Amino acid sequence: MSTLRLGERTFAPGRYAVMAVVNRTPDSFFDRGATYGFDAALAAVDRAAAAGADIVDIGGVKAGPGDDVDAREEIRRVAGLVEAVRERHPGLLISVDTWRAEVGEVVARAGAHLLNDTWGGVDPGLASVAAQYGAGLVCAHAGRVTPRTRPHRIAYDDVVADVVDYTVALAEKAAAAGVPRESILIDPAHDFGKNTFHSLEVSRRLGELVATGWPVLVAVSNKDFVGESLGGLPVEERHAGTVATLAVSAILGARVFRVHDAASARAALAWISTSGEV
Repeated sequence: MSTLRLGERTFAPGRYAVMAVVNRTPDSFFDRGATYGFDAALAAVDRAAAAGADIVDIGGVKAGPGDDVDAREEIRRVAGLVEAVRERHPGLLISVDTWRAEVGEVVARAGAHLLNDTWGGVDPGLASVAAQYGAGLVCAHAGRVTPRTRPHRIAYDDVVADVVDYTVALAEKAAAAGVPRESILIDPAHDFGKNTFHSLEVSRRLGELVATGWPVLVAVSNKDFVGESLGGLPVEERHAGTVATLAVSAILGARVFRVHDAASARAALAWISTSGEV
């Protein structure tokens, strides 16, 4: 297990990092726009920091289908918030969830420590931006689909093998572009280009991603595969399933956990750390 370095923070092997989600979107699947306003988003960052988050992941575009958001509008939503968080919480690591190099460059200049490329390298320039500004990079597996789309009946011969091959290749390309190896993470991207069976299989075999040596980020919080696995629960009733999946992921070796409830994640990870499971 390798050391993870982001900004001025170092996470030694066995150390977990909690990444809190703050979306400046009017149509978020989880909070339905509750943190779209600038002041509401900044207040959410304050709460996440108080709850023990190590990283805040700022997003300006809803992951799923919806209204078109061009790069200019995405920048308007996220860049000022990055600047404000950097000034208000100097010890908090800042991630921005974007697949666009144009957006990545603006937020990296504004102080972002990590670029979270959830859509898996659709803009290869993003890695070069991360290298130029000394930011970290998340290399995800989204099934090679167009951002913000949901493919119909996507299939894999072996979804985990595909995830491993794709994310490792992205990580090696990022390192070749100049991103520090210790600042690169891989993410199986549950539900992105995957059905519930695929997401559960990735969860069950997460150790295979961990075995690559790259730090693994998991983003399972309140996802559809959690709700469907528990009988079709709506978003607001997926908390217990989220925490259970998070705990399994930690036991299998994941290092960074992208969540909507930082306090619950911190408590669960603290229990795992002291239980002798890792």
